[in-house]
Amino acid sequence: MKYIFSIFLSTVLATSLFSQTSVCGQYHRKYCKFEDDKGREWLYNAQSKSGLFNQGMVSKLRCVIYKGMDYRISVCCETIIGEKVNYKIFDARTNELLFDNKASEDTQVFEFQSVSTRQLVIEVVVPKGATEKDEHKATNAACVGLLIEHKVTDKQGFSAY
Repeated sequence: MKYIFSIFLSTVLATSLFSQTSVCGQYHRKYCKFEDDKGREWLYNAQSKSGLFNQGMVSKLRCVIYKGMDYRISVCCETIIGEKVNYKIFDARTNELLFDNKASEDTQVFEFQSVSTRQLVIEVVVPKGATEKDEHKATNAACVGLLIEHKVTDKQGFSAY
């Protein structure tokens, strides 16, 4: 009897975990795309993530950026009221604040050029507000996407002779 109950409980937990990850699993790929007015081609970076977050929740993600690359970080959230997600970018080694979107008119897209290879920590704060109805998640939860894209930095100035 204990064995049957254990199998049943494992099945219920696995189904619950699968449905939670499938609710927001690829949210960043679908909703965090922003138009590039310069017509540049950005490549998807596998460090991008999506997840189901409670409102008011703070979460951190560590990522590596490489020298000689341009990066674009896009953050999006499905909340209807307060649709802007707050985020900060820190140097992982020194904990120096490198970017805060509140200081940049709550921009959801940040582009930068990396002059050295280093680790960053991206801290995301999910706003409070009304969320879309979905039978697979709580009413106070929201899908959040963090899309990281990259491309090789364009050559600038005179080329080597």
